Amino acid sequence: MGADIDLHLGKRLRRRRRLLGLTQQQVAEVVGIRFQQIQKYECGANRISAARLWQLAETLNVPISYFYDGLEDSPRRDREAERATPMLAQKETQDLIQAYYQLAERPRRRLLDLAKSLNTDGPTAA
Repeated sequence: MGADIDLHLGKRLRRRRRLLGLTQQQVAEVVGIRFQQIQKYECGANRISAARLWQLAETLNVPISYFYDGLEDSPRRDREAERATPMLAQKETQDLIQAYYQLAERPRRRLLDLAKSLNTDGPTAA
């Protein structure tokens, strides 16, 4: 179970880092470690200490609980979720999300409204 937790935390670390458009080197410099250590965290090879997790959460601007989101799911459910949402793993999707969050609130809202108006597959949610 411990290795599963390490891998889960590492995946969440990688996801957030990529979402923010940061390299392993950039995160490592802020935290005060070498980028190889970030690599090891992300693949679950090394455990992230409580103090390091705190630093990473602050660096990535998320609460510590972010890293544990979805952990109560079994590894099988994690695999099923990854297969069900392959579009989230695509670079295009990550680039879009990153660009979206770089906008101010008003342009973000307008872009979201535009995207919803372009959806012709079915009813849109209000």
